[in-house]
Amino acid sequence: MIDELLSDLKSGYEQAVVALRRESSKIRTGRANPNILEGLRVDYYGTPTPVMQIAAVKVADARMITIQPWEKNMINAIEKAILTSDLGLNPSNDGTLIRLPVPALTGDRRREFSKQVKDMGEKTKIAVRNQRRDVNDMLKTMQKDGEITEDDLKKALDKVQDLTNDVTKKIDEVVSEKEKEIME
Repeated sequence: MIDELLSDLKSGYEQAVVALRRESSKIRTGRANPNILEGLRVDYYGTPTPVMQIAAVKVADARMITIQPWEKNMINAIEKAILTSDLGLNPSNDGTLIRLPVPALTGDRRREFSKQVKDMGEKTKIAVRNQRRDVNDMLKTMQKDGEITEDDLKKALDKVQDLTNDVTKKIDEVVSEKEKEIME
C-alpha cells in the first residue's frame, strides 16, 4: 500500500515537471520557436482549432517562423488570431504563406519573461507541496487505523520528503535553464 502511494506521488511529481516544461516552452525567448503558437486558436469553420492542426508551422531561421495553411482561405483567420493574441508579433502574408518575424527582446521584456518563468516554477512547487501534504495525511491516517506501524510511517514520510526534494531540484533546474535561455 505504501509503495502504491509513493509510486502515485512520483508519477504526479513527474507530470508536474512535464507540465512546467510545456508551459515554459510557450514563453518567447527572442529566438523563433513554434511552441509559442501552441496556445493560439483559430476560428476554423466555427470551431476554435489550434493553428498547428490547420497549417504547417516551420522555423525558417533564428528569427522567422513560417505558417503555411492547408487551406488558402484560412490565411486571414490565422493572421487575425496572431494579431489579437498576446504574442506581440506582427505577421505578414503573401497570399500563401504567413511570415512571423520574432523580434529581439528588450531588457525589460527579458526580465518580465524571466519573472513569469519564476512564477510558473513557484506554482509548480506549490502543487508539489500540496501532493506531498495529501500523501502524508494518508500515511498518518493509515498509521492511526493500524494498517502500518509507526516505523513504517517514519520511513514512508522520509521517502516522501526525499522525492519532494528531488522534484524541487528538477523544477529549479527547469526554471534556471529557461531563465538562461531568455537572458541570452
